[in-house]
Amino acid sequence: MSDRNSSRRASREALLKMLFQMEVQGDFSEKARKNFSEEFLGEKLDREYFDSVFDAYITHNDEIDDLIEKYSRGWKVERLAKVDLCALRICITEMLYLNDDTVPEAAAINEAVRIVKIYGTEESQRFVNGILGKISRDFKKTDEK
Repeated sequence: MSDRNSSRRASREALLKMLFQMEVQGDFSEKARKNFSEEFLGEKLDREYFDSVFDAYITHNDEIDDLIEKYSRGWKVERLAKVDLCALRICITEMLYLNDDTVPEAAAINEAVRIVKIYGTEESQRFVNGILGKISRDFKKTDEK
């Protein structure tokens, strides 16, 4: 694995942990981000990528959560497993709000599935893959029109 991919992988895991902490604490503030960054972020991270994903998520969080609720067929974000929710938020941000050259969609989905396989439940992998696959297919259809 290249250094860039390795630092992106580490960045995704750090994002997952930070978003999880923020979700549990109900605090998505810049202060919470700074506190997490100072305590937990190491040198192996792609800081530009980390910051761009987080900033895009904060900018589009309502739209992203609406998509998650729509594609999870009636499940409210409050009821979803927090790890699954955070992985979905990261991947949807990558898929819809970052430059296509930044993160290929298939790589974003594969990484989301990989991360919930590590941190989630037995059902997480299938659940996350299913939602992201549906979103990917529907948005490709929309782009083709």
